[in-house]
Amino acid sequence: MTDTVETAKPIDPSKLEKALASADLRVLLMVMFHMTGDRTWLEEPYLPKRDVALIPDRNAGFDEVTQAEIRAAALDILTGTQAPAVRDPGDDLMHEMMSKCLGERKIEPGYATMMREEVGFASRFAKWTDAAVAKEKAADREMLVGIVGAGTAGIILANHLERLGVDYVKFDKADEVGGTWHVHRYPGCAVDTPNHAYSFSFGSRYRWTRYFSPREQLEDYVIGIAKETGVWDKVRLNTTVEAVTWDETRKKWDITVSSKGERETVAVDVFVSGVGQLNDPMQVHFKGEESFKGEIFHPIDWPDDLDISGKKVAVVGTGASAMQIVPAIVDEVDDLQVYQRTPQWARPIPRFHDPIGEDQQWLLDTVPFYADWFRLTMLWRYGDGLHPTLRKDPNWPTPTRSVNKINERHRVEMEDYIKSELADRPDLIEKCIPDYPPYGKRILLDAGWFKAIKKPNAELVTEGIDHIEENAIVTKDGERREADIIVVSTGYRINRMTARLNVTGRDGVKLEDVWGEDDPKAYKSITVPGFPNMFVVYGPNTGLAHGGSSIFMNECGGRYIANFIVRMVEDDLQVVEATQEATDEYTARVDAEHESLVWSAEGLNSYYRNKHGRVTSACPWRLIDYWSMTREADPEVYRTEKLESAPEKATATG
Repeated sequence: MTDTVETAKPIDPSKLEKALASADLRVLLMVMFHMTGDRTWLEEPYLPKRDVALIPDRNAGFDEVTQAEIRAAALDILTGTQAPAVRDPGDDLMHEMMSKCLGERKIEPGYATMMREEVGFASRFAKWTDAAVAKEKAADREMLVGIVGAGTAGIILANHLERLGVDYVKFDKADEVGGTWHVHRYPGCAVDTPNHAYSFSFGSRYRWTRYFSPREQLEDYVIGIAKETGVWDKVRLNTTVEAVTWDETRKKWDITVSSKGERETVAVDVFVSGVGQLNDPMQVHFKGEESFKGEIFHPIDWPDDLDISGKKVAVVGTGASAMQIVPAIVDEVDDLQVYQRTPQWARPIPRFHDPIGEDQQWLLDTVPFYADWFRLTMLWRYGDGLHPTLRKDPNWPTPTRSVNKINERHRVEMEDYIKSELADRPDLIEKCIPDYPPYGKRILLDAGWFKAIKKPNAELVTEGIDHIEENAIVTKDGERREADIIVVSTGYRINRMTARLNVTGRDGVKLEDVWGEDDPKAYKSITVPGFPNMFVVYGPNTGLAHGGSSIFMNECGGRYIANFIVRMVEDDLQVVEATQEATDEYTARVDAEHESLVWSAEGLNSYYRNKHGRVTSACPWRLIDYWSMTREADPEVYRTEKLESAPEKATATG
């Protein structure tokens, strides 16, 4: 993200001229305005056309003459050494610049503040009212925060605490940081949001080689940010949390952990869970599987040394992981069977595999403000634009097919796409068109799925599995298909979340009992009554199903928690606990909002919903809404206890 640019560094004119041919002109115009303050670049004839493509046309709708004018002016402006005329535009000017850059005329003003934080013009980090006084108070009471999980959520909160100077201890059961991007190692594993949007609002820019980068780069990026910001050195890896217990007398959480055969208990003032939702596999079992002589595993357990060449491979499931695995392995295996229970909506992403060329990388590395506005354009396209189209029309005549006029149009577009992809395999078309409204389940990206399943060595099986034999799968119609490897790609137990850490709150109440098997609830998705000083990042109803990035949601949660810690120190609060009243009211708002959205469509069954039909995973709010509601701490609606005297020192005991 942009640091304060005092004076632009001299730029090689020959490199710049060459690179400008690859520049996104809507981004370039914003750069030119930053450098000059000349409003010419925010007016006709230099207003980009609105483009809703996920990876937009870099020429921004300009004719060739205007393109040449913009590039020539940019060459002149950027080869100078003047200081930028505009560094942080502030909210009003940012709003205008966004509107002009994106070709959008009805952007809500609040997005300007949010995006200033996202691109680094304004800080998202929590701050003390009086840093010197607050840091001394925090040190005097020896406040210690315990964080479980070293994925993006844990790294974000740790960065807040680093800047505040609040001590913390951090645990992760894996042998490296990175969360889901470390533990998932299956072929084809990649992000389904462009990386210039799926990235932190802080830290150094990473040189993504593609718009949608593979897992290896994501892991490398997260590890790099953790090391750059000093967080990596403080993570206790290969450490399993066995129990987390609230001590009402001492007003502390005791976190019991084990590592290398040794067990210890660490007492902390605040406990934060950042364990995520996509690392607790749903282990589906089949009759006779114990007799199978080959490898059988969930994608999260994909063996590093697995040789699939020339093998007969069966993939059970057609969700997000399967849709990445199948295209990645189809050309390596001898025979590929894909067992489908429900077809999935998948949309095409033109340029999905396109590399980001060296000229584009040079612009991102070298030209002031270019990377910031490039990120903003990606964030916007994967933001809230889709959300209004997912509302149910109560008068819509076919609610099990689509939920409104635009949703129906999306259905027709995706149906037409599927039919065109499978035109030479009409036998697959009926199998591949879902019978539920688009976006009712997680919408998937077609990275070669339809091309893969129609290859000569592939078979899409829609008959249910009856049992498994020592070298085959037998379906309910009696058909027997030989297999050497079975990949059980059946999703995750997303509703357990923090409850799987064996958390016990006040009065000996366990979180797993409060949430039950699959009904997690939390105030603002972050705090739970009966569990004082406990916060959850990426908790219930934070999964984004309309767009955006989980990193964005984690940054929202991280800021809210960090601001609470600020208030605890500054206001001498020892205990903060969400009230049942506030939690019930928030949950009612979540449920009411979901009742109006596609994820609760009639007859729809998905992992977003629990067995009672309540939507527990998907977030009903727009990004701007959740950002707004988590921007500041609100202890006034919490049950709080003042710090009566200097608390005991936080300790670790074996």
